[in-house]
Parts: sequence; C-alpha cells; structure tokens
Amino acid sequence: MADTPLDLTSDAARLTAQLVDFRSESGTEKPLADAIETTLRTLPHLTVERYGNNVVARTFLGRPERVVLAGHIDTVPIAGNVPSRLDEDGVLWGCGTCDMKSGVAVQLRIAATVPSPNRDLTFVFYDNEEVAAELNGLKHVAEHRPQWLEGDFAVLLEPSDGQVEGGCQGTLRVLLRTAGERAHSARGWMGSNAIHAAAPILARLASYEPRRPVIDGLEYREGLNAVGISGGVAGNVIPDECVVTVNFRYAPDRSEEEAVAHVREVFADCGVTEFVIDDHSGAALPGLSHPAAAAFIEAVGGTPQPKFGWTDVSRFSALGVPAVNYGPGNPHLAHKRDERVDIDKILAGEERLRAWLTD
Repeated sequence: MADTPLDLTSDAARLTAQLVDFRSESGTEKPLADAIETTLRTLPHLTVERYGNNVVARTFLGRPERVVLAGHIDTVPIAGNVPSRLDEDGVLWGCGTCDMKSGVAVQLRIAATVPSPNRDLTFVFYDNEEVAAELNGLKHVAEHRPQWLEGDFAVLLEPSDGQVEGGCQGTLRVLLRTAGERAHSARGWMGSNAIHAAAPILARLASYEPRRPVIDGLEYREGLNAVGISGGVAGNVIPDECVVTVNFRYAPDRSEEEAVAHVREVFADCGVTEFVIDDHSGAALPGLSHPAAAAFIEAVGGTPQPKFGWTDVSRFSALGVPAVNYGPGNPHLAHKRDERVDIDKILAGEERLRAWLTD
C-alpha cells in the first residue's frame, strides 16, 4: 500500500484539484482507490472496508440514524483536460471537476473533519460508474456486501449545481433489428433493403410524444430517441440487416418491466425482426416525503428538482434506502472537454453538509 498521497487538511476546492490530477478513467481506478483507502485508514473514528476498487468507511457511534454519502471515483476518458487549472475567476477546469471529483472531495473532507457527527455516517467511494451497468462498483457492493450500504437516507454527490435533485430516470437501451435480402445494388429488385425497412422505426420515433408526469411535486420528462444506426455491407450490395439503437429515458413511476413493455408496444408494428435489450438500469422514486430527506432539504435549502438522467440513487432505492442527488458540479458541464466547476460551489456544498451533520 502506498504512502498517503491525499491531503485532507486542504479545503474541498484544493482537494478537488488534487483528485483531478490523480487520473482515474474508468477501469484504471485502483491507484486512486488505494490512496483513498490509505488516507481513510489514518482516521481513528472510521472503520474502513474494501471490495475490489470500492472503499467503504463507516462510523459506529450509536446514533439513531445512519446517512450514506456516496460518490464514484472514475471519470470519462481524459480529453487533454488534465492537469487541472484554476483561473482568476475562481473556476477549476479539468476532467472530473464536475463529474464528480468535487463531490468526492466533499465526502473526504466530511470524513476527515466531522469525527463526531449527529448521525452515523457511511462513506462509499466506488469505481466504473461511467461505463456499462454490469461493471458498476456500487452494483457489486450491493450484490456482495449489501450490509455496508445499510442506512436511513443516502446522498449521492453527483453534480446537481448545488440543488437537491430527487429520484432519477430509468434508462433502457434496445437494439431494433430489421431484416432484408442481399442483392447486387444494380439489381436491387432482386433483394430487400433492410435499411429501408427501418424507416417505420424512425418515423415512429420522430412522431413520439413523451410523457411529463408529476411525482412528489416534481415534473419528469421522458424521452425515446435513436442514438445509433448501423447497416450496410458494401457500396454495391443491398443490405440484409439494419440495427437501430434506441434509448428510453423514463420517469420513476414506471417499473423496469413496464418500461420494456412500453417500448415493445411502440414498435410493435414497425417491422422489427429482433428486439434485444442492450442495457437497462431502473428509475428511482424521489422519496422526498421521508423524514430524513425533509430534514436534509431544510438544512441545505433551495427547491428540489427532478433528476434528468440516471444515477445510482436507483441502486439505493432498490435497497430500500431513500436517496437524493446533491453535488457542487453543474450537470450540463459533465463529460465536456471544457468541464469545470466554481470553487465557491464546492466550498458551499462542504459547509452545508457539515452544518447538517453537526447541528
């Protein structure tokens, strides 16, 4: 195990810069997980556990309530935007500044500076959030060490621009195949063009009217969109297969089974020869009526918003732990080459959480 490389005496903004400069693209998180584990093991008030490249630290103070603070330590591929850069306007630039090393920095600062919180705390640092669901570290912990994630309420420090975001959308990705028959393109009438056969799918998508349900006072907006299309054999061949990749972002009042059934129904008469579920992660209800959630919202202020997109609050919801998203980054800047975060937002997030946990 390496010597401790993380300086938790720095404020959350400086610590964010250190974490950004510690590269951890999905699949390469081990050095950062090692650093986090080493650092947290120096704090006597925490019990630290590890599963793969996922690190969990907990207090055991006998408090009547347990809160989980969770964040992923991986980033999307770096795009020439590391090392970090702080400009004269107090904006920190770099891969992961927004999504979500600023949130991880807040977690680490709370772990280091709040040794006797008013609620027992669980800190979860996990890998592979930015890639396929089956690789997700929180998923692996939930499956193999679910007791580590037990709690009354969870806060996922995903970027939310300093606002509480309730629940999350589900995301379903399906492959819709159409079939044809190959032929020479000079004699197209002797075959059947699978790309042309995909036209009803595209027409249905273009005319689709998504729902906008209101749940716990939050209006969610669904979306059904083509995100990819492939087909073709050669420049002189009528193609015998076409695949349209469709992504359904659905509101948390739908179950996973209902979401699949809805998409099947939408394309039932569109000539689809094969319907393949490529990836699926369920939605999470807001849970804002839970007493712990209400207390958190009162402490940090602002008006709760719906979460547009999927986050791991869904995994906590499946475990029976109500959860919200609350982090300093602006979600509109996530994954961008010019990803950045205002350091004032990082410091404010740290102070609001500290006040909630020490009042």
